[in-house]
Amino acid sequence: MVALAVFSLAAMALIRLEGATIRGAGILDSTLVAQMVARNVAIEAITDPQPPAIGKTQGVEQNGGRAWTWTRVTQPTGDVRILRIEVAVADANGTVHGRLSVVRPPNPPPVTVS
Repeated sequence: MVALAVFSLAAMALIRLEGATIRGAGILDSTLVAQMVARNVAIEAITDPQPPAIGKTQGVEQNGGRAWTWTRVTQPTGDVRILRIEVAVADANGTVHGRLSVVRPPNPPPVTVS
């Protein structure tokens, strides 16, 4: 009887551990996909020939079979040659899973052809 009680306690602990592992894997998956969306939005802002407008911009991207809402905030820095771009990505519930900050010049350097 005592052995059965000890075994049941050990089994309950293993079931809890498995549940925590599954939840952790789900959170990791959401964070990974949200970071990919944040990188895509930031790279688009960096590589666009026109600099992003100062202020807040929002949009929705589909990635990993889910809709992700992104918010991009573009701000000037103390150096007039650099813009700061911050991207936050949230799931359908509004929970932010990914953030990214990047910088870019406000105007691309002129291209010279030799």
